[in-house]
Amino acid sequence: MKKSYPEQIFCFKRWNRKGWSAFASFHRLVMIGVLSVVMSMLLLATQRASAQPADTTVVLRELRIAEVGISGRRSAAVRNVVSQTPLFDRKAQAAAPYQTLESALRTAPSVDIRERGGKGTQADISIRGGSFDQTMVLLNGIDFTDARTGHQSHSLPVDLDCISGIELLDGIPGVGAYAGAVNIRTAPLAARYLRFEGVGGQYGYAYGNLSGAVTVGGFTVQTAVSYRRSDGYRHNTDFDTYNAFVRATYETQQGGLFDFQAGYQRRSFGSNGFYAVYNPEQWERTTTALTSLRWLQRFGRFSLGAAISYRKNFDRYDWTRGTPMNRHNTDNAGAKLWADCDWAGGTTTLGGDYAFNHIYSSNLGDLLAVPNGHYTRAKARHTGNLFLRHSWQRGAWDAAASGGVSFTPYGETALWSVAGGYAPAPGWHVGVGAAQSMRLPTFTDLYYSSPAQINNLDLMPEKAVTVHAGARYAKGHWNASATAYYRAGRDIIDWVWHADDDPVEAWRGKWHSEQSSALDTYGVELAGGYVAADGFLRRATLSYAFVSTDRTSDVIAKSAMDFLRHKAALSVEVHFLRRMTFAFTASVARRNGSYTDYPVSGDASVSVIRDYEPYFLLDARLAWEKGICRLYVDGTNLTDAHHCDMGGIPLPGVWVTGGVVLTIGRR
Repeated sequence: MKKSYPEQIFCFKRWNRKGWSAFASFHRLVMIGVLSVVMSMLLLATQRASAQPADTTVVLRELRIAEVGISGRRSAAVRNVVSQTPLFDRKAQAAAPYQTLESALRTAPSVDIRERGGKGTQADISIRGGSFDQTMVLLNGIDFTDARTGHQSHSLPVDLDCISGIELLDGIPGVGAYAGAVNIRTAPLAARYLRFEGVGGQYGYAYGNLSGAVTVGGFTVQTAVSYRRSDGYRHNTDFDTYNAFVRATYETQQGGLFDFQAGYQRRSFGSNGFYAVYNPEQWERTTTALTSLRWLQRFGRFSLGAAISYRKNFDRYDWTRGTPMNRHNTDNAGAKLWADCDWAGGTTTLGGDYAFNHIYSSNLGDLLAVPNGHYTRAKARHTGNLFLRHSWQRGAWDAAASGGVSFTPYGETALWSVAGGYAPAPGWHVGVGAAQSMRLPTFTDLYYSSPAQINNLDLMPEKAVTVHAGARYAKGHWNASATAYYRAGRDIIDWVWHADDDPVEAWRGKWHSEQSSALDTYGVELAGGYVAADGFLRRATLSYAFVSTDRTSDVIAKSAMDFLRHKAALSVEVHFLRRMTFAFTASVARRNGSYTDYPVSGDASVSVIRDYEPYFLLDARLAWEKGICRLYVDGTNLTDAHHCDMGGIPLPGVWVTGGVVLTIGRR
C-alpha cells in the first residue's frame, strides 16, 4: 500500500554539501529553487542533448526514491553548436583496452585516427571525411587548435585517466571547425583520491602516471603527471613523452565559477618515414605549454561568461636525426565574452571571441630583416567572431538558430546555423540541422617549401555548408542512433602533384599547395548497444560508418581523397569470477585512395603506387580488481595485422603490455 505524507513544501536554494542533507527531504515534497549546473564540467551541445553522468563527486549512500525530473540550462562555451555526438565516456568504457586518447577514439564511427607510430606517438584526428587541418580541438570547451598545422592540435598534456568524456560538436560556424570539433573533457575520478598506474611491456615500453584530486567546499583541484617511453617497434621509432596537467575550479554564490587549467608536454620521437616514407632517419621534438581561465556567473535571468587562453608550442624537425632542419615557435592566444538571457520566448545569447596567432620559424612566414636566434621568418594574424543565438523548447519540440560574422585577414564572412528536434516518445529524439563553417589556411599551407614542395601565398579560406539528420533511442539497457550528413565544401586546400612536363616550370615534379576543387561529402553512421550495471555481460556496442566524397577536379592530391570509406567496430565487456573483467574491441576498416611506397629504405628512386588494403584489428584487456588494486594485461593488434593509416608507414603488430593501478580514496 502506498503511504501518503503531509504536503509540506520545502524549497532548496543552495546545496549544503553535508552527508546528512538528503535525509532532510524524507517524506516531504521538495521544490528546487535554484539549480546551478557547472558548465566547466559539461559542454552544451543542444537543449535536448543527453547529459552524461558527472563523476566529480563521491556517492555517500545509495537511496531508492521515486523518479524526479530535473532540468537545467547551461551557458555555451563555444559560439554555436548544432549537435553533439558522444565519442568516449570514461564510466561506460572504463574496462576497454585503451591506453591513449588515440586508441579511445579509434573505434568511434565519426572519427578517423591516422597514426604514424605506436601508443599515440604522432597522430591526426579527422572527422567525417575531413582532414586533420579541418578539425577544431577543444579542451574543456577552450579552443587550443594550432595555427601552424593540425598535426599538433591534439598534442595535449592530458592522459586518459584524466579524461571523463569526449564529444564531437557538429556545426560550429566560424573560423576553424570546418568539419567539426572534438571537445575533450577532464574531471577527477572522485572528490578526493590518489592514483598510481605503472605499465611495462614489449619494445621497452614503460608508462608511469601519478594523479589525484582534492575537494574542499567549493574548491576542487585535479593534478596529474606522467611519463611514457619505448625503444620502438622498428628502426627509429623510439619515443618518450612527459605530461603534466592541473585543473582547479572554485565556485561561490557571490563570485560565480572560476575554472583554471594549465598543462605542459614534451615529446621526442624517431620519425621513420613520417613525412617522407623513403627516409628512415627523421626525428622530431615538440614542447607544448597551455593555460586558460574561465569565469561564469548568473544574475537572475541573465548569465555572463568570459574566458582567456594561451598555448605555446615549440617544434624541432630533423631530416637526419641530430641535424636540425626546421624549427618553429608558435603562439596562440584567445579571449571570449558572452551573455545569456532567459525569457518567455527561450534563451538568447550574444557574444564574441578574438584569437591571435603568431609564429617564428626557420621555414614559415615572411623573411625577417634580422634573424631572431634560430628563426629567420615570422608571421602574425588576428581573427574575431561576433554571434547572436536563440534557442527555444516547448514540450517535445526544440529549435535553435544563430547568425554571426567572422573577421579575418581575408575579410568579413557572414555565418549561420539552424537546428530543430522532436521527441515523439520517451527515450526517442529526432533532429535535423544545417550550418555554414570555414577554416583559414594554416601557416604550413601558406609558407611551407622544400625540395619537393612549393608554397602558395594566394590561398583563401575553405568554406562548407553541412546538413545532417539523425535519430537516437536510449531506454533501459538499450541504445541506438543513426545519423546521415552531407557537406558541400568549396575552395578545398591540398597539395597537388605536377608532372615533369607541367606548363609552369617551377612546379615540375613537385607538390604545390592549391585549392582548385570542391568536395561533396556524404556519410552515414549507425550505432547501437547494450549496457548493464551488473551481470555477466556489462557492455556490447556495434557501430558502422560509411563516407563517400566526390571531387570536382581531376588532380593528383596528397590527402583530400584519403578518407576512411568503411569502418565497423564491435566492443564487448564481460565480468566473471566476481573480480575478473575481460573486454575487447574488434574493428574492420577500408580506406579510400592510394599512396606511393618505397620498397628500398632510403632510396627515393624506386617507388610503387599501392592502393590501401582493408584491415582487421583486435585489441583486448584482461583485468582483476580488489580493493585499491587493479591488475591488467593488454594486447593490441592480436591478429598481427599488417596495416597503415598513412601511406607506406607500417604500424605495430602484436604489442603486449601489463599494468597495475592503485587508487586510494575512491569509493
